[in-house]
Amino acid sequence: MQVELQQKNELLIAGLSGDWKLDSPMPRFDRLLEEQPLEPTARAVGFETSGLGAWDSSLLTFLRQGVIYCDTHGLEFREEGLPENITRLLKLAQAVPEQEMEQATAGGSVFSATGTRGVAAWDGLVAAIAFLGEVTHSFLRLILFRLRMRWRDFWVVVQANSSGALPIVTLIAFLVGMIISFLGAVVLRRFGAGYFVSYLVGYGMLREMASLMTGIIMAGRTGAAFAAELGSMKITEEIDAYRTLGISPVDHLVVPRVLGILVTMPLLTIYAGFVGILGGMVVAIMVLDLSVTQFTGGLLHAVTLSDALLGVFKGTVFGFIIGLAGCMKGMQTGGDASAVGKAATSAVVLGITLIIAANAVIDWLAVLLNI
Repeated sequence: MQVELQQKNELLIAGLSGDWKLDSPMPRFDRLLEEQPLEPTARAVGFETSGLGAWDSSLLTFLRQGVIYCDTHGLEFREEGLPENITRLLKLAQAVPEQEMEQATAGGSVFSATGTRGVAAWDGLVAAIAFLGEVTHSFLRLILFRLRMRWRDFWVVVQANSSGALPIVTLIAFLVGMIISFLGAVVLRRFGAGYFVSYLVGYGMLREMASLMTGIIMAGRTGAAFAAELGSMKITEEIDAYRTLGISPVDHLVVPRVLGILVTMPLLTIYAGFVGILGGMVVAIMVLDLSVTQFTGGLLHAVTLSDALLGVFKGTVFGFIIGLAGCMKGMQTGGDASAVGKAATSAVVLGITLIIAANAVIDWLAVLLNI
């Protein structure tokens, strides 16, 4: 790589010769002019390339340095002496201007960090309310027969969250029922009231644990699946394609999933309640020597229909929360490679948090209404 500078009146000519390869040391345009300062009459920079040999991107980098130098010092950069293919590449390099990236500060005040998180939380709340409004509007249109939904997707969701979820729901519900019965056997037997373990199992499973544990299971199973499916579609720009074709992604993708989990969650809650009671009955028979008739009689004497209906109502609310959280996080997925995993994780965390909060609110209202 050789560069010879020669000034003729107002024009500085840079003679380029030799082979320009990345494996060789490359001269810098600004340092060459520091070694051979310009005369005050210089107004432009040109090039002479008759001795130029083989070249690669190192030559383009050198010329780009020349463009920057000329822009900085008010000189004209003349491309007439360069080969045509180099000129095209140089224009292509200048077509997209460089953007200055904001450097994140290493530290900040507590107020700044609190304000940033507060603004992010507010933006997330606004986005969640907007998404809830879109889903509610779509459901109203569905009820009024103004929405054409793909019922095939709905039945796929129902199948995946009914028979597909039965094994894990059966196992967890049975074990939870046994745990409640063990707890009652340990505590109540101290007071000679082991017979009342059926009360504890019935109330615990039908009012609380059947719906709560099923909701948590489905949040980790179905909520994450919804977020991963929609997140993958977001990254591959399928959702953008729906909008381009004039098809609402909420109507086409979100409503069938939310409606499917909304239908299956009450059924799974009822099933989990019966399985949990069965698990509690097994422990009561083995540990407390109760008969099936005694356990069932005590259960029917204490537990009312309103207790079971309250659990079913909770399961319905939890199903709506799971579908909404999973679909919302999927629709809000970013564009990088790890975005799908982050969306699935956020859907599970948000779903479980809202389920626990909703359960507390419903129990509080049930106490106030004496249900």
